[in-house]
Formats: sequence, C-alpha cells, structure tokens
Amino acid sequence: MNLMPMFTTTTVMMLSAGASFAGGAIVPVVEAQPVMIDEAPVASNWAGAYVGGGLGYSFGSDDEVGIAVVEDGEEIARDTDLGDADIKGVTARLHAGYRWQRGNWVFGPELGVEGGSVDGETDILPFGTAATIESELNYLVTLVMKTGYEVQPGTLIYGTFGVAHGDFDYNLSTGGQSYTDGFSATGIAAGLGVERMINDKMSIFAAYQYRDLGKETVSFSDDFGETITSEATPAHSNVSFGVNYRF
Repeated sequence: MNLMPMFTTTTVMMLSAGASFAGGAIVPVVEAQPVMIDEAPVASNWAGAYVGGGLGYSFGSDDEVGIAVVEDGEEIARDTDLGDADIKGVTARLHAGYRWQRGNWVFGPELGVEGGSVDGETDILPFGTAATIESELNYLVTLVMKTGYEVQPGTLIYGTFGVAHGDFDYNLSTGGQSYTDGFSATGIAAGLGVERMINDKMSIFAAYQYRDLGKETVSFSDDFGETITSEATPAHSNVSFGVNYRF
C-alpha cells in the first residue's frame, strides 16, 4: 500500500490549519455610519403684550333701503326695496393685545379701533320723489379673543371672535334738503388670520373679519312735521394687512 499520497494530503491540511491558527481569522472591517436624529421643532415665543397697526378694506355690506312715513306716531306710508347703500372703502387700524402660550397654542384678547373712508350711497325714488341715501362709518371698535396654533416655527394660524361697536351717520337728501341722523350699533365680530415672525419682536399679519351689527332704525323730521324712517344694516366684511410689535 502506497502511503505517500495520503501523507502528502495530510501534511498540506496540517500546514493550512497551522497557518490559520498562527495568523488568526481575517474579519472584514465595516465602517460604522453615524445615526442622524432630527431635533423636534421648538415653538416660537409669542407670549407677552403687543401693539400693531395696518391698512384694510371694508366691503360686502347689504344695506337695503326702505322708507316709511310716520305721522302722530302712526305709519301712514311705506316704500321698500328702493336700493342698496352698501358701505365700502379703505380703513386704517390700531390695536393692542396680550398673548399667553401653551406649547403650540397661543391665545389672548385684542382691542382694536379703525376708521377711514368707508361709506356708500344710492339714488332712490320713494313715493315718486327723487332722493339720495348715504351711510358712512365714522369709527369701529372691536374686542376679540384670538386663539391660534403655530403650524411651524414662526407661523401662526388664528381665529377671532368677540364684539364690534360702530358709529355711523345716515343721510337723506331730497328736494334741496338734507337730513342726517347719527347712530351706533353693536354686534359680533369673527374672523381668521395668519401671522409670521420677522424677528423676536416683530411680525406681519393678514386677516379677514366679518362684523354683523344688526339693524338700526334711523329717523328724519321733514319740514312738514312728518317723520321719515329707514332701517340701516351696517354689517360688512374687512380684510387687513399690517405689523405687530411684541414687548
């Protein structure tokens, strides 16, 4: 029996095994990749007192004119659906408020006052007589609660709800005569807005607000001792743009 091939094979295997034990097993090196963790966004600081101002435009009123004639406390004639004296025009606004913040929620009261060139007029023909009715806003005061949510750092979406009080003049011109009755009306104010921080102190905003001031009866006394009445409906919408400064 020839043992040479078996001896040779065994020798080669032993030498190979010895080489493995002598040098150790070669383990491939895997380079570790850094784990990136996104930081949670931090809410901006909206809390504190602030003042602001802006420009706006009022529109969309629905003041349908009707005329009634009253004599000795009794209505003797009425003419309705004569036209619309819809007020509209440019406004300027100043306001001040205070905000609290809980996480991303921001809320607080705001007091505002605005005025400008806001009026409307229409030519009417009550009882076959040519006349003109004009309604004019002198000023408007609002007190609302603003509640908002910071959708991303520095950007606030909010809603407003509260009361509005307006002072108006209502004018009737006919036959070379002019009669004016001033009145005030109080109602609700509700709207939506968005505000964006420029820096830690200043921000810009855009807002929409609807004011429903109900109906008010206005009265004029003519030269014949009669009282002419009409109902003013000074409800309207307003859009505004402006700047806030936080203390």
